[in-house]
Amino acid sequence: MTTPDHDQADSAELVDGAELLDQVAATIDRYVILPSQSAATAVVLWIAATHAVPAWNCAPRLVIRAPERRCGKSRLLDMVEGMSHRPLMTVNASPSAVYRSIGMAPSDPPTLLIDEADTIFGPKAGDNEDLRGLLNAGHQRNRPALRYDAGSRSVEKIQTFAMAALAGIGAMPDTIEDRAAVIRMRRRASGEEVAPYRVRRDGPELDELRQRLNQWLTGHINELRAATPDMPLEDRAADTWEPMIAVADLAGGQWPRAARKAAVALTSDRDAGDETSMPSRLLADCRTAFQDADALPTQTLLDRLRSDPEAPWATMGPAGLTAMRMGNLLREFEIRSDTIRFPTGQAKGYHRNDFTDAWSRYCPEPKPAAGEAVPAVPASTSQVSPEEASATGTAQAVPSDQASSTLTRQNEAGTAGTAWVPRAVPALVDVIHPNRESA
Repeated sequence: MTTPDHDQADSAELVDGAELLDQVAATIDRYVILPSQSAATAVVLWIAATHAVPAWNCAPRLVIRAPERRCGKSRLLDMVEGMSHRPLMTVNASPSAVYRSIGMAPSDPPTLLIDEADTIFGPKAGDNEDLRGLLNAGHQRNRPALRYDAGSRSVEKIQTFAMAALAGIGAMPDTIEDRAAVIRMRRRASGEEVAPYRVRRDGPELDELRQRLNQWLTGHINELRAATPDMPLEDRAADTWEPMIAVADLAGGQWPRAARKAAVALTSDRDAGDETSMPSRLLADCRTAFQDADALPTQTLLDRLRSDPEAPWATMGPAGLTAMRMGNLLREFEIRSDTIRFPTGQAKGYHRNDFTDAWSRYCPEPKPAAGEAVPAVPASTSQVSPEEASATGTAQAVPSDQASSTLTRQNEAGTAGTAWVPRAVPALVDVIHPNRESA
């Protein structure tokens, strides 16, 4: 006699996972123009992963952000709501309400969907540290919130683990984006067209896909729980993408390769667009300002930092970055100024050797791509003799009039979009904007 679990597993085996994910992708593509194939892949896999939450140790966040209104972020969130497991949509929720929504069914939590998240976390939103803490803690299993119940005089554990998607204008808090697949939406260009979406008319199609996703993935929970996919990322990025890549491997077809490509592409885009903290930015810019000097006077270092028109140092205060402010920022990395003997006499300054450990940890030089030759490093004469550099106060420095190169800059490339047209669904590469160049 077969059990319900066996029946569910048997019915799941009859589902072609790759074909099902292709259909989800085609449905989204009908109503929303996504910025890249990698973004479309991530959205499809994130939706699918919501149906297998019991298998995951980490619950990835999905951040849907745009620079302005009318970029399609709310419509994309409609697609996510229509096909995710137990969606819970809100535009303004108190932390206690969200805690209770998860805690009422911790073994089968809802999928949190937060629209207009910029009103919660934006510059005018005020203090929402409790909600931010919930979203951060809920990324990993077994990170409950503790609350004291005065009535029972006991400590209550409230579960926080749940999938969550946030849509809004501008960046979300970096602690949330660091745990997320980030989708950067854009306003449709002239000639780009999508079909109108109406819940009453089009919602049943999305609900049918939701049910099929749930049938397929819940039938493979044990397999997904034991999955250890090969990851193209490390650390927290790997934790975030592991559920989505595990789903792609289960589906097969084009999805395993597309998932890994999307993981690398979107993580690289997120890192390239990150607003680096002020201390880290200063650390990186000091490396450029030092050039090949073994030591620099504080004033020379400040002059070189403030000379970059695209850096914040010239406008930090009435006179720009000061020696005291720079010292306070660098002290976070255990870097301190010293009295050094320069050709022009003794002066306060910084030794290059004091920066090298922090540079390697917080802003390492990018590694060359595989097969790319490493450029030769030109020989240079040391500006400080070894015996002098070993003793404090005797180092010699590069002449202060040596030209400085441009300091660090940030840039992010865009991608072109294409209009939606009805088409068949033979494979992933033909589903997601076939005329667009691969990311």
